[in-house]
Amino acid sequence: MKLGYFTMPSHPPERPLKAGHEWDLQVIRWLDELGYEECWIGEHHTAPWEPHPSPDLLVAQALMQTKNIRLGPGGFLLPYHHPAELANRVAMLDHISGGRLNFGVAASGLPSDWAMFNVDGMSGVNRDMTREALDIILKLWSSNEPFDYKGKFWHVTKPDTMFGFLKPHIKPLQAPHPPIGVAGLSKGSDTLKLAGERGFIPMSLNLNPAYVGSHWESVEIGAARTGRTPDRGEWRMVREVFVADTDAEAMKLSVGSHMGRMMREYFLPLLQQFGFFEYLKHDQSVPDSDVTPEYCARHNWIVGSPATVAEKIAGIYDEVGGFGQLLVFGFDYSETPGAWRHSLELLSKEVLPKVKHLKPKAAARAAAE
Repeated sequence: MKLGYFTMPSHPPERPLKAGHEWDLQVIRWLDELGYEECWIGEHHTAPWEPHPSPDLLVAQALMQTKNIRLGPGGFLLPYHHPAELANRVAMLDHISGGRLNFGVAASGLPSDWAMFNVDGMSGVNRDMTREALDIILKLWSSNEPFDYKGKFWHVTKPDTMFGFLKPHIKPLQAPHPPIGVAGLSKGSDTLKLAGERGFIPMSLNLNPAYVGSHWESVEIGAARTGRTPDRGEWRMVREVFVADTDAEAMKLSVGSHMGRMMREYFLPLLQQFGFFEYLKHDQSVPDSDVTPEYCARHNWIVGSPATVAEKIAGIYDEVGGFGQLLVFGFDYSETPGAWRHSLELLSKEVLPKVKHLKPKAAARAAAE
C-alpha cells in the first residue's frame, strides 16, 4: 500500500485564484516532505468550486519546489486540447520534471464545460474525442516516420524534414512516455475500460466502496479486449481522508469544517444532479435527504484516529478486492492549515505502517517472479 494525493483542486468560490494556487503549492511541498508517492491535479473550466483550467501551470511550479514526489494532471481534458499542441507541451513538461511527470487524461464530465467548448457530452462525443486525441499523442511520441492522421475530430500531420533542418523533434524524457493515468467515476466507466485496454493506471473517484468495487470489472473488460492481465497493484483509489488524534476530533475537523462545507455546498448537490446518490448509500432505502456530509463521513469517508483510519483502509481494501495506492482527496484548509498538515502527517507516519503490508496477490506474485 502506498499513499498519494488527488486534488480537483477544490477551493471555496470566494478564495482568490492566486491564494488557492498558493495553497495547492504548499500542500504539494508537504506531501513531498512526508514521503507521498504522487499528486494528481484536475482540470475544470466552469466550476467555481474547482477553479483550475490549467493543471500544468501548477505542476510546473510544484516541480521546482519539490524533490521526489511524482506530479501530473489528473487529468488533462483531452476534448479541449489540440493533440499535437498537448503532445509537445507534455513532452516538454516531462523534461522539466526530470522524469517525475505522470500524464493523466480524462474525457470531461461537467455539462457546463461541454457547453463552453460545444462538445456533445450527452451522446458520448467527449469519450470518442478522448480516445482519438490519445491515439494521436501516442503516435506523435512513438513514430519516427512522417504520417498524416485524418481522424474524425482532428487532422494532424507529422511532416518530413523541411529545408534540411525543420522537423518535429520534441519527445518525452521518459520512454516510451510518462505513465498514463485515467480517472473513472461512472458505473461501467469507459475511461477505465480504456485503462484496461492500454495498460494505463486506473483511478477510481470517491464513491462508496461497494460501488467502486465494480470499477475493477471495467478495467478487466478493457484488458480482455487486448489480452492483457491487469494488475490491482496499479489501481489508485481516491478517498476523502481526515486523520486526527481522536475519532471525535477527526469528525469535528472534517464534517464540521472545510471538508464538510465543500461537500454540503458543492459536491453532494453535484452528485445528486448526476443521479449518483445511490452510489453513496450503504442501503438503497436511505432517503436522499439523509445523504449529508455526516452520513458520508460515517459510511464512505475514511475519518478518525490513526487506529480507526487504518482499520477502515483495511476494510475497504478487502471489500473491493485489493488496490495498490490510496489517493487522498484534496480540500482547502488554508484557513486552518495545521489541521490538514497534521492529518497528512498522521496518515503517512502512523497509519501507513499499519497498512503497508496490504498488497494485491497478483502484484505480489509478479514481484516474487
